[in-house]
Amino acid sequence: MTELGNSASQTLDGQTAPERAVAELLVNTLQLEVAVDAIDPDMRLFGEGLGLDSIDALELALAITRAYGFELRSDDERNQQIFASLRSLTGHIEAHRTK
Repeated sequence: MTELGNSASQTLDGQTAPERAVAELLVNTLQLEVAVDAIDPDMRLFGEGLGLDSIDALELALAITRAYGFELRSDDERNQQIFASLRSLTGHIEAHRTK
């Protein structure tokens, strides 16, 4: 897995380096059949968009805890906002990571 960095420069696919790292984690953890660079940073992760479900959210939260050293809680009232898109999830990770 690629480490999140402080670089805000965008890759050719429109993802920043940290967004690409989270997209890689997402694809690898959930064994998605989508290319990492095909995930638009503003695409919805659940429902229409990438099509994730609540089980995916639990698996992803566990992977984030392991990779970045902080816990995403299921009872956090901001979860819908946090998991809205790759960009919002990455922003939350960047703000709270300990690793």
